[in-house]
Amino acid sequence: MRAWMCLAPLALAACAGNYQPQPLTEKQTAEMDKALAGLVPGEKVNCINREPQTNFTVISGNTLLYRVNRKLVYKNDLIGSCAGLARGDTMIVRTWGSQYCRGDITTSADLMTGINTGSCALGDFTPYRAPAK
Repeated sequence: MRAWMCLAPLALAACAGNYQPQPLTEKQTAEMDKALAGLVPGEKVNCINREPQTNFTVISGNTLLYRVNRKLVYKNDLIGSCAGLARGDTMIVRTWGSQYCRGDITTSADLMTGINTGSCALGDFTPYRAPAK
């Protein structure tokens, strides 16, 4: 095995401790506030069901929203940064089973060039629900 392959995990671990997410811009904050308007945050959970599968909304390279329906939206603060997501690159999530879970590897890719533009992992999911009446 080549020496650099042995050292790569150590280099990644060293970088992980220094990661600081980028603050949301005014436009990103407004988009998130609009999507979560009238909903109340709940306790974080590690996993959510993947149905429906296509309802991720990218707020930034660090923040995603997953809309289940009008009354339930999950907010996910990514671990690491998939900076390409904020530019409109495609999100690729590698999952095992029928759920999205904290730690599932996510990459962003420019489909025109085939280049990966970021790598991160899903964080905890914070549910935002319509208040009980």
